[in-house]
Amino acid sequence: MLKTALVSEWGLIQIDRPSTESFFMAFSFLKLSACLLAYVALTGGVVAKPANGKSSTSQSSSKKKTGSEKSKSPCPAGTKGTAKKTTKESAKPLREPCATIPPDLIMEYSSESPRIKQLIQSALELTRSNLTYTFGSADPERGGMDCSGFVYYILKQNGFKEVPRDSSGLYVWLRKAGTFRAVLSSNPESFEFDELRPGDLLFWTGSYAVDRDPPVSHSAIYLGREKGAKNRIMVASSDGQTYRGKQRWGVSVFDFRLRKASAASEGRARGQFVGYARIPGLRNER
Repeated sequence: MLKTALVSEWGLIQIDRPSTESFFMAFSFLKLSACLLAYVALTGGVVAKPANGKSSTSQSSSKKKTGSEKSKSPCPAGTKGTAKKTTKESAKPLREPCATIPPDLIMEYSSESPRIKQLIQSALELTRSNLTYTFGSADPERGGMDCSGFVYYILKQNGFKEVPRDSSGLYVWLRKAGTFRAVLSSNPESFEFDELRPGDLLFWTGSYAVDRDPPVSHSAIYLGREKGAKNRIMVASSDGQTYRGKQRWGVSVFDFRLRKASAASEGRARGQFVGYARIPGLRNER
């Protein structure tokens, strides 16, 4: 009996020429093959011939990624990203970098003694070191300092030996030295500030709970008035005081305000300014 050979994707198929049924089966088989090939073209699948000889289809392992599946690269440090912030993140206060100024932008600086200039320079130098507010630290090598730790470090660097470590101790030290000036007024231009000079120490109570007597909780170094705006400024390590209306965290220049602003979301009290004091021996040399 004569045979007819048909070639398909699966190899050579032989059918009997006289058999009508064979022709019909061959035609159906070719039609099915065409349908399968069309399906593969539309879906991106591949047709494989398994070991048992039966055909099967599978989806390609390299599907195109949808918009949600595309990889997102994080924004490089120091650049603005486009990712939307969550509500919780948006509620956090804006934290600006630590602020600094050159000494010659302080109105009183040029007329001060070399020793006071050196103290101001050393304090401002730390504002350029990107130091954070770190509770319990008086060492810039740790990457941050707390308020009294900053004052302690600056005074020790400038030759003062018997310097107390915490704000309450600094307050008591200067009260005993007789250089403290109490301030009751809420007006920064009050006569009570007539004796305030660059290099003086500033004190607050109530900025946070302290188990000390007296309960002085914050200290800073007064710089003077900034040229231009003529506003009073100071240098300190703080966890939320402001400079030019923006909160700063760390060793920075700050606006001198009678109340120590703090984040309301943290549930902390706002400190009350109580007075300022001259560092013993600082103004004895001209």
